[in-house]
Amino acid sequence: MTVRPLPSSTPSAQGVDASGVLAFLDAVEAAEGIEPHSLMVLRHGHVVAAGWWAPYTPDRLHLLYSLSKSFTATATGLAVAEGLIRLDDPVISYFPEFEADITDPRSRAMRVRHLASMTSGHEAETYERAAALDPEELVRGFLLLPPERDPGTVFAYNQPATYTLAAILQRVTGRSLTAYLRPRLLDPLGIGEVAWLTDRRGRELGFSGLHGTTDAVARLGQLYLRGGVWEDRRLLSRAWVAEATRALIPTAGAMGDTDREDWDRGYGFQFWQSRHGYRGDGAYGQFCLVLPEQDAVLAVTAATTDMQALLNLVWQHLLPAFRPGPPAGPQDAETALADRLARLSLPAAPGRAAPPDRTGEWSAAEFAPYGGVRAGLPGLTGAAVNANADGWTLTLVEHGHRLDLRLRPGGWSVAEEPVPTAVSGGWTDRDTLAVDIAFLETPHRLRVACSLPGRTLTARWGTEPLHGGPLRSLRAPRRPV
Repeated sequence: MTVRPLPSSTPSAQGVDASGVLAFLDAVEAAEGIEPHSLMVLRHGHVVAAGWWAPYTPDRLHLLYSLSKSFTATATGLAVAEGLIRLDDPVISYFPEFEADITDPRSRAMRVRHLASMTSGHEAETYERAAALDPEELVRGFLLLPPERDPGTVFAYNQPATYTLAAILQRVTGRSLTAYLRPRLLDPLGIGEVAWLTDRRGRELGFSGLHGTTDAVARLGQLYLRGGVWEDRRLLSRAWVAEATRALIPTAGAMGDTDREDWDRGYGFQFWQSRHGYRGDGAYGQFCLVLPEQDAVLAVTAATTDMQALLNLVWQHLLPAFRPGPPAGPQDAETALADRLARLSLPAAPGRAAPPDRTGEWSAAEFAPYGGVRAGLPGLTGAAVNANADGWTLTLVEHGHRLDLRLRPGGWSVAEEPVPTAVSGGWTDRDTLAVDIAFLETPHRLRVACSLPGRTLTARWGTEPLHGGPLRSLRAPRRPV
């Protein structure tokens, strides 16, 4: 499929102050604990600013974590319109094989709309408890867990609720979420490749695991901003868009954190209300921000454990950049912004070339996890450093599986196999090799250090992966050849 680019324009032609976008770039790059990966700004249906911080690129799939939920919600809206499901159907009616097991009256009273709005009646996340009740079938484990309150009366962010919604969709359509969405949403929007993680049953997760480009996120936001219409073709009903994106249930205090103002505004069908507009979001800073009052959409990918801080910078710098007419700022700001967006890059980790007088000791050196294998993070059993004709290679070992990483001090070394990575770093002193490994289809970076005197290895995550698995799994799923 040929993907047509979104319409583009200069910021001023769409009433956007380029100085505000520049101020946001300055702020996000200066913010401690925020690693930006991409930004797209749409106003009046036009891309007015887009940039990717190298080594991240426009065509790179990126793990969206819970922003996946908004795509699942969209599939739900399509299935409702086609008469495949009804929001007021009992959830148990879609799983007759569990009918005899599910005896709690609140579980039996749970409706499809309660799954979509995170109002199953449970007062907290149920994933671990549901998985413990049935490790092989999360839907059954979830339905076996009696809600503490009546469904529809309390909000709790709850992964099995969305998983069960996704399971219903895959059951009634007879297809994966991706296959169902392809002709109804992805192709009409011009979204190219996407990939969704599956569980051991082969189901796409629904609540997480979708990998897509920043452009795909922007297109979904634009569809909702336009009330479900794309290029004069209605894809979603206006009623669905309105219901999915309004506050169906209060969320204040539900996340157990007093500094989450943008999570205390209410929840719709897999969309959050924000201080401004509404949004889909995913762990570590994956955002689809829809701003109806400004007629704007923002798509962001990042790596941060402080998502509220990132949103605060958006409201502080980008929101005021949207003007009712052409901005009065200096004209050279647009030239500066275009140049800046073309040169965005993440700084490489510090490090020098191998110390010349220690190359013999470093070459073929092997390292064991500091404190033993059980202390290894994220499960590394060893590492080795080797010199070759092309330079140096760091090899990480996980229980017999090798990940060879080429070192290029002073910059990023990008490789696609066996997992897409960008590596930077080098020797910080004669005895220490320190390397950052960015797993390019995720928001995750691993920092590894090898110490020559003790032949020990340490490793720590910047943002820790939430799906588990070995390093080689930190990539978008690939279709079988």
